[in-house]
Amino acid sequence: MRFEPRLLDEIRARLTLSEVVGRRVSWDRRKTQPGKGDYWACCPFHQEKSPSFHVDDRRNRYKCFGCGASGDHFTFLCETEGLSFPEAVERLAEQAGVGLPAPDPQAARREKKRAGLAEICEMAARFFQNEYQGSRGEVARAYCAKRGLAAETLAEFRFGFAPDSRDALKAYLAAREVPEADMIEAGLLIRPEDGRPAYDRFRGRLMIPIQDDRGRVVAFGGRTLSPDGQPKYLNSPETPLFHKGVMLFNAHRAREPAFKSGEAVVVEGYLDAIALWQAGIRHVVASLGTAFTEDQILRLWKFAPEPVICFDGDAAGVAAAHRSIDRIFPVLKSGFSFQFCFLPDGMDPDDLIKQRGLAGFEAEVGSAQSLFNVVWDREISVSRLDTPERKAALEKRFDDLIGTIRDERVRRRYQLDVRFKLSNLFFEQARQNRKGGKKDADSLWLPGKARERVAASDDFGIERLILGLGMRYPHLLDRNFERFSGLPFVNELHTQLRDVLCRIVDDLETTPVADLTSGVDEPLKDIMSEMMLETIGLQEQRQAEFSALNHRFPLLNSNPPEDFVEGAFVHFLDVMELNALEAELASELTGADEQLDEQAWTRIQALTRDLSRRREECTRDEADLAERARKIRTAPPVAAAAH
Repeated sequence: MRFEPRLLDEIRARLTLSEVVGRRVSWDRRKTQPGKGDYWACCPFHQEKSPSFHVDDRRNRYKCFGCGASGDHFTFLCETEGLSFPEAVERLAEQAGVGLPAPDPQAARREKKRAGLAEICEMAARFFQNEYQGSRGEVARAYCAKRGLAAETLAEFRFGFAPDSRDALKAYLAAREVPEADMIEAGLLIRPEDGRPAYDRFRGRLMIPIQDDRGRVVAFGGRTLSPDGQPKYLNSPETPLFHKGVMLFNAHRAREPAFKSGEAVVVEGYLDAIALWQAGIRHVVASLGTAFTEDQILRLWKFAPEPVICFDGDAAGVAAAHRSIDRIFPVLKSGFSFQFCFLPDGMDPDDLIKQRGLAGFEAEVGSAQSLFNVVWDREISVSRLDTPERKAALEKRFDDLIGTIRDERVRRRYQLDVRFKLSNLFFEQARQNRKGGKKDADSLWLPGKARERVAASDDFGIERLILGLGMRYPHLLDRNFERFSGLPFVNELHTQLRDVLCRIVDDLETTPVADLTSGVDEPLKDIMSEMMLETIGLQEQRQAEFSALNHRFPLLNSNPPEDFVEGAFVHFLDVMELNALEAELASELTGADEQLDEQAWTRIQALTRDLSRRREECTRDEADLAERARKIRTAPPVAAAAH
């Protein structure tokens, strides 16, 4: 349905945006100025500790300066409650007391047709439910009992049974004056091409209704109850009511629990979804056995910013995950991604719940991998890196995949992270090759080892800390490139490493990583090794990620939010520049002992004022960071941030 701009403006005029948003956020009292229509809160679309989400009642717009989310009344409802735009308009119009126009005649006829088909599907659902309870449904009831499905679950999901008959449903609907053509259009009958009579699509199957966002029955999924029955699962075909590439099984039940928890779990089959729902995981949906489509991906992000996709841990599950990655990448956007949970080999969600209980399943979901890590493992696992050509081929595969991301900000983050990860991999591979592949005491970094190879200086700690943070969080270098590239490092090897990192960031889409990392001398490789993402990228060494950096900055073990890490990084840049300013002033004062003219005195006064101001700023920032660090250390543990 199309809505006139005048109607939307009237709704906005009657409902302030802060009133709509305020139902889901708590306003920050220090920054908010209600009299000016100026509101601030922590963003509802991503986790943060300090408010960067702004609502302007005068302009009827909201914007998060952290994740970039923005929009108006209707966008907010669509993004936080998973509503379609027409649903959001209808909801807000009702709250604002604004009447909606009648739909156009063509739309009304289409809606009437869909409503008629939905009524036929509802009649079929009742037929299947009655058959399930009757004498012919004994085999279906036995199967459900074997799976441990409770009576409450069977009633909630309206389990049914399709008898093994060519026309049992057809006769039932015909007796209620349903035209055969409508039965076929609803996907309930199959009409043979050879002119024989139409027959029931579902026969001898356990039947599970598939419901739309309003809870209407629009299709069915049927599981064969015969040991030799094929296919094992059979869904309704595409109809005016049912589009596999758009729908998610159990979406109408899962939507509200997902919004409240900020989490969503996606499984492959509807019986898996039902088993998890019965176990207490109400924010679960299933993909109806099809590869993810762009529509489904966008719908899942209305449930949660990072849904967890659960796959079996066997080869088929991994292959399904890899197929979904290629669908997800083009539509990635700031603040939204996916996580992947690979269940133990040979187990599906139902098996895991039965063997390990709800806690066991939640533990598996809690250890889900980020999309970035799954992509990295996928490409590295099939790569040989023993020649320049093969390294170039690996880089090209990453470049091609990342190049499909439409969101420029997300694409650049992936480019940065992949390039740094590849540079670490290539650096350490070269080291291992020179050592003959031996994992001796010299091949793995230990705290203090690399320090012996660089000259001691008062700035050793903070210089190494800035470099380590830059390698672990490449976007910090990107955002603060000018300051980082001009930092006055005291240690010469640190200066060389800074220049290497700047080349990686600055030549993001031109020079291959292998070229940037070639020709680096051994002492610099030692420092790189200390701050490796992974020692050589092997699965068994994952626990050693950035051990040196975490040793130097222990708060990183608590997975602090990204804005805190950036605040700390900028503070360390300030300290480095402050140290350089103090050294410059000391040099000026030393020169003044020998000869002090008016120009020198003016420089000394300016440096003194600048130094005093920056010291105050550094002291204030340090106090704020220390207070935030205290809260982070005492907060309950949270999962690491994903890409």
